[in-house]
Amino acid sequence: MSHAFTTRLEAHIAELVIDKPPVNALDSAEWQALADELDRLGGDPEVRVIIVRAEGRGFCAGVDIKELDRHPERIVAVNAGNYATFRAIHRSPVPVIVAVHGYVLGGGIGITGAADIVVASECASFALPEVDRGAMGGGAHLQRLFPVQKVRYLFFTGEAIGAREAERYGFIERVVDKPDLAATAFEIAVKIAAKSPSMIRIAKEALNGIEDGNLEDKYRWEQGFTLQAYTSPDSAETRRAFVEKRGATF
Repeated sequence: MSHAFTTRLEAHIAELVIDKPPVNALDSAEWQALADELDRLGGDPEVRVIIVRAEGRGFCAGVDIKELDRHPERIVAVNAGNYATFRAIHRSPVPVIVAVHGYVLGGGIGITGAADIVVASECASFALPEVDRGAMGGGAHLQRLFPVQKVRYLFFTGEAIGAREAERYGFIERVVDKPDLAATAFEIAVKIAAKSPSMIRIAKEALNGIEDGNLEDKYRWEQGFTLQAYTSPDSAETRRAFVEKRGATF
């Protein structure tokens, strides 16, 4: 198993905890390992609910920009790992609860937007700074959280929105104090795990089927524009500026 996360199973509830200091930014191999583990958990007949949460200063800072600065060709592997992770959550046979705190950035938005239920600590903030990282993607998942114009504002500006303001858009089930976050997610999971496993699995598939459009197809469309963005000198400049901790110049 990857050192970027751990998993445990208790009372038919699988808990996957991302823990890769300092900011829970995963490299290409770690994203694929995360996807593989989520698929394994979803396929385990003992698992009735999955919780995804994290340790550290924030939930997930997305992809490892330093890896892509050193190896820009790995964008293909990163794209594949992101796609597989978000699909594994959205298409999991069982409900997935995501419990977020601190920063929820980039791939963290993908994980959250793919989930069935979201709980957040008061310190959580959501942002998709892809434009400032020379990439695209995540808009489809952000659009499961916010309405169209808010998605565009957040995408174009890269600004963050805090949990209390985000709560009014309706996607957060509960906002709680950070010490209560894991217990809140587990409390909800217990309610679901007590139901008929076969009924819940049927319900998950049925609910996915009545969504507007195909989330995976939408995200795949976006990823094509990430590859297009990577052909631009501006894209390389954004990553170099990030690594060097300076403002980008265009």
